[in-house]
Amino acid sequence: MVTRTIFLTPEEESSALFGSLDRNMKEVEDAFGVQIMNRTVNGQNAIIITGEEEGIDRAEEAISHMRKSIRSSGNLSDQSVGYIVDSVKAGETEDLGDFENDCITVTFKGKPVKPKTAGQQKYVKAIEKNTIVFGIGPAGTGKTYLAVAMAVKALREHRVNRIILTRPAIEAGEKLGFLPGDLQSKIDPYLRPLYDALFDMMGTEAYQKQIEKGVIEIAPLAYMRGRTLDDSFIILDEAQNATPEQMKMFLTRLGFNSKMVITGDLTQTDLPYGQKSGLLIASRILSHVDDIVIHAFTERDVVRHKLVQKIILAYDKAEREAAAKKTRDGERIYRVKKN
Repeated sequence: MVTRTIFLTPEEESSALFGSLDRNMKEVEDAFGVQIMNRTVNGQNAIIITGEEEGIDRAEEAISHMRKSIRSSGNLSDQSVGYIVDSVKAGETEDLGDFENDCITVTFKGKPVKPKTAGQQKYVKAIEKNTIVFGIGPAGTGKTYLAVAMAVKALREHRVNRIILTRPAIEAGEKLGFLPGDLQSKIDPYLRPLYDALFDMMGTEAYQKQIEKGVIEIAPLAYMRGRTLDDSFIILDEAQNATPEQMKMFLTRLGFNSKMVITGDLTQTDLPYGQKSGLLIASRILSHVDDIVIHAFTERDVVRHKLVQKIILAYDKAEREAAAKKTRDGERIYRVKKN
């Protein structure tokens, strides 16, 4: 067993670093098999790490990045701790930069909207630099929310004249005809995540005024047909539920001085069985086209409850095992028929 001491500067608060009930350091301890204590050594506040040399090295690296996060953003969220620990475990710390300093815009209540992972930062930069960006990945990675934030920023800076948000109105277990109300009432539940993001950014009153002036438009994907969208920031959400024909139709609506962001999760399609996803086909066809970026999120970019990451990994594992079993069964049947 080895012991190592890390001295903290007088300005650093160990309470922020350790977290409530020391939960931040408990996560580091569990991840790297070490013991961490906060002590006063020679009159100076210090962290003492005990364990095997390799575990101590990695724990110290994680703590170093946690200290940087506190210095840059003033706090250390549970999400940041989990992301830092996972990055150190994966040996991918080169992406642990100061991405939390990159404020995109502020919400109606004055809260800054920032990338929370390196993957989110790359996504935001891709949107800044390119005309069309595909954001593909699991739930909770901020695909839609960050795209809406970038749209609001572009509108506030007068780089576009309007924001257009759309998504396919595909039933996920319910039929539209059974929902009460007129057509708008029927499609509102499908567009709710887009409303929520805009309410958060702009506030209800400002949002309503922009809707009335036509500066913001939210509509089902089918309403995009036959239009050319100039000077607009256009977001297609839940694009995994668009057919190949709908995707082609949408992409060809692009006008001058406009941007498009297409978001979706290929593991959560609600299309009828056997129907190919337009998002999957478009991401393959357009992957090498200039000024189009296909950005893939991973479970490490999930910024919801930690269990969401574990759920995604569990489903991925089950799907891989099912695919492997299907392959083995197919090979067995082939051998039987061959013999």
